[in-house]
Amino acid sequence: MLTIENARIEMGDFTLVADLQVQEGKRVAVLGPSGAGKSTLLAMIAGFQPLTSGVIKWRGAVMPDDPADRPISMVFQDNNLFPHLTVAQNVGLGIRPDLRLTSDDKKRVEAALARVGLAGKEARKPAQLSGGQIARVALARVLLRDRPLLLLDEPFGALGPALRAEMLALVDELAAETQATLLMVSHNPEDARLLSDDVILVEGGQAHAPVPTAEIFENPPDALREYLGGDRHYLVPSDL
Repeated sequence: MLTIENARIEMGDFTLVADLQVQEGKRVAVLGPSGAGKSTLLAMIAGFQPLTSGVIKWRGAVMPDDPADRPISMVFQDNNLFPHLTVAQNVGLGIRPDLRLTSDDKKRVEAALARVGLAGKEARKPAQLSGGQIARVALARVLLRDRPLLLLDEPFGALGPALRAEMLALVDELAAETQATLLMVSHNPEDARLLSDDVILVEGGQAHAPVPTAEIFENPPDALREYLGGDRHYLVPSDL
């Protein structure tokens, strides 16, 4: 279980508080208005943003201070690929940051790329890939890292609807295969409907406790209604 106990982050005039739990193996969408602190919540969990107060635990143990020691893989909005490295090298970083890969390591890289549909693309550079292929490279890397917590910070925001749905289906498959606990930031409520078991709503300086996805859309709090605005079609007919 991921446990966030009375956590608080203060950055100038911005404050985010969280006191919640995420059950292991759950897929959780993180929704809320722009600037509410969705990405900050993930940075808090990953250890990139130090806490002003509070504590974060995984399976009952306090998370290490060093992000590299936390049981987490994270995909950022820009997918965090290195332009001077090949696809295979970018994925290989998930095994060894110094890229001193054994023959078995290289076979694992090839297998991960094949799993995300990029077999034969090992020697390409990121600039030679489409947006969807870049996202697949990032997913192949986290697949190799094999960490129990997977954080996605809106990695498919620039993709069109069809490709976005395809990538969400791939994330769904990978999460099922690895049994990872997934938290995904999104501006698109449909992502939550397609993928998540629960929703964490971030608004008003607070990350609220997870609520089952069907429940939060059937009985949306005022903050969610306001956030959806003209996108009320995401709510069930009785709420239209």
